[in-house]
Amino acid sequence: MILQNYKTLIVLTLAQCFGQTAAPILILLGGIVGAQLAPSIDLATLPIAIQIIGLASATLPATFLMSKLGRKAGFLIGNLLCLSGALLAAWSIAQESFVLFCVAAFMVGNFMAFSHQVRFAVAESVPTEQVPKSLAILMFAGIVAAILGPEIARRFSDIGELPLYVGSFLGMAMLITFSFVIVLLFYQNSMAKQADHDQDARPMAQIFTQPAIILAIIAAAVGYCVMSLVMTATPVSMHEMEQYSLDDTTRVIQSHILAMFIPSLFSGFLITWFGALRIIQAGFISLVACVVIGWGKPEFIHYWGSLVLLGIGWNFLYLGGTTLLTRSYRSAERFKVQGVNDFLVFGLQAIGSLSAGILLAGFGWNGVMGFALPLLALLLTTMVLSNQQLKTAGN
Repeated sequence: MILQNYKTLIVLTLAQCFGQTAAPILILLGGIVGAQLAPSIDLATLPIAIQIIGLASATLPATFLMSKLGRKAGFLIGNLLCLSGALLAAWSIAQESFVLFCVAAFMVGNFMAFSHQVRFAVAESVPTEQVPKSLAILMFAGIVAAILGPEIARRFSDIGELPLYVGSFLGMAMLITFSFVIVLLFYQNSMAKQADHDQDARPMAQIFTQPAIILAIIAAAVGYCVMSLVMTATPVSMHEMEQYSLDDTTRVIQSHILAMFIPSLFSGFLITWFGALRIIQAGFISLVACVVIGWGKPEFIHYWGSLVLLGIGWNFLYLGGTTLLTRSYRSAERFKVQGVNDFLVFGLQAIGSLSAGILLAGFGWNGVMGFALPLLALLLTTMVLSNQQLKTAGN
């Protein structure tokens, strides 16, 4: 009975173990391949930025399709987009085409817009009081993806007569195929179980002026933007500019992605005990520490420490923000609110990713870190303004 009640969580967590590998593979290799194919070094991180643009641009279409066709159809469409993007990326490297590689990155980003809806599918399939813990369990898939994705990218990077890194994206295609098959065979659409199921949707202005929703969106948006900014710049800064080996760069990126998801072992319980607001505050402190440690001319240990704190901060802001969001809308509003939330969050993430290459080329590593400061100031201001209202509401 327990397995039946949590079947959606189990199936989607397993599918995400393979599906989420697309992001760390492109994060690790996007800037490196970009540096080899791009006409100038300041365009090296453009493929990663375009991936995020692809994500942001597909958020509203993804939620619209799922509202009409169901989540299963949406997840399958997303997987097919990613599979096509992975194969196109391999082909573009073989043809030495920077433009085609950017198109492939855009398609992978489109897939991620569908993939990010998994958290809402899980939240809708379990009792409300189990949402934080269920979301934390879902994020365990990121631990598997953090290890599996970069490892496949590294081990398949040089295969036989294939050009360097073609095998990495063929490996991505294989992993995405596994995710597609799991969703196709085992996932079934599930209805939301919220008590307000029959209540009418409220006007948009009323929904998006709630302090909980404002903080939820800004926390997730700042977390994603700062994470994308620093993470996008790191492989290029380490491997291309500072001449660290691919193994060292992979180690830092793997540690970062593990730090993004390992806190899920306890962050769901922490939200239950202390509330989402406290977890968001802890995420803010972690990102501030990330900037402090990474400032200056970092050595390997500074890159590593900064990226680990970056991952922890993102986890707390993402999980805390998502929990706040799911508590603040009615069932009839869910697709509308989820679509707007993801559009704003990933739109700001796209700005962070687009800025990484320009800041790195024009101002160096400290330019990247400095860009994070006004974003953190925005989050701090929002937390202060909404603190009392959220405490009163029990968040």
